[in-house]
Amino acid sequence: MPRSDLPLQDLLEYRCSTPEPQDLDAFWERTLAENAHPLDVRLEPVETGLTLVDTFDVTFSGYGGAPIRAWLHLPAGRSGPLPVVVQFHGYSGGRGLAHQMAPWPLAGYAHLTVDTRGQGWSNGGHEPTPDPEPSAPHHPGSMTQGIQSPDTYFYRRVYTDAVRALQVAASLEATDAERVAVVGGSQGGAITIAAAGLAPKVGLRLRAAMPDVPFLCDFRRALDVATSGPYLEIERYLHTFRGREEEALATLDHFDGVHLARRAECPTLFSVGLLDTTCPPSTVFGAYAGWGAEDKQIKVYPFNNHEGGEGYHQRRQLSWLAERLA
Repeated sequence: MPRSDLPLQDLLEYRCSTPEPQDLDAFWERTLAENAHPLDVRLEPVETGLTLVDTFDVTFSGYGGAPIRAWLHLPAGRSGPLPVVVQFHGYSGGRGLAHQMAPWPLAGYAHLTVDTRGQGWSNGGHEPTPDPEPSAPHHPGSMTQGIQSPDTYFYRRVYTDAVRALQVAASLEATDAERVAVVGGSQGGAITIAAAGLAPKVGLRLRAAMPDVPFLCDFRRALDVATSGPYLEIERYLHTFRGREEEALATLDHFDGVHLARRAECPTLFSVGLLDTTCPPSTVFGAYAGWGAEDKQIKVYPFNNHEGGEGYHQRRQLSWLAERLA
């Protein structure tokens, strides 16, 4: 891959050329309607050794009723319902251990950090969330699991879990349902986009979304230009299962962050690394260009790969979010 897949000026003007599936809205409305069962939220206090944050082990009912795990971190000594930040994680990651946390509760927010079913193998943690759904043969990893149809694809379950996690966050006694934000990096960035785009379909009005170097955007472009990371799982699957390209791509189109971003209604702050070989910058700009709300910003890190801005960007997120959740 070249130093950057497109020059910055071209990235600013880039638009995804993949048409939306005609049944995209119907597919997601049906999926969410089929998973409108009770949230069945359970919270158990956890001792972490930290005195400034109270932590709870959360279980709720996700796609198909499967139990999904999360940590809820609350500032100790809090008073009144708090704005809440819901966080999703990068590919292979998960909620980790109870004392491992982002700065959100230290900034005064409730923080719900959610497992991705079937993952968590890169950071371990406490009782990770399994994915009980069977699938046809696929390349090792999650990217081609159930790729034969949108109905069976892995991310149908993950995106539904994410919407239900937002509903959980809005339902808690400690949180303010009118001040819900969502954040995540890489795969977590993709889930952030999907959650923001699908939230209006269940009557949720988010205050902010922060997709950081997001994955799962502009799949067809990504398969052309990505040279590292999980997109290559799809390439290897199609290398083995010859002749299934259109079947696979038709499935992926239903989960493309570019299409789901158009349905988002809340302000957003994106980030992108111009040297990113895992989530090529054109794919990120494709989703950003399509974002459905006018209040949108993207922070460009010209000399960074998939790590993006890291702590520098997190400081920017803290300032940006404070304005939206005031």
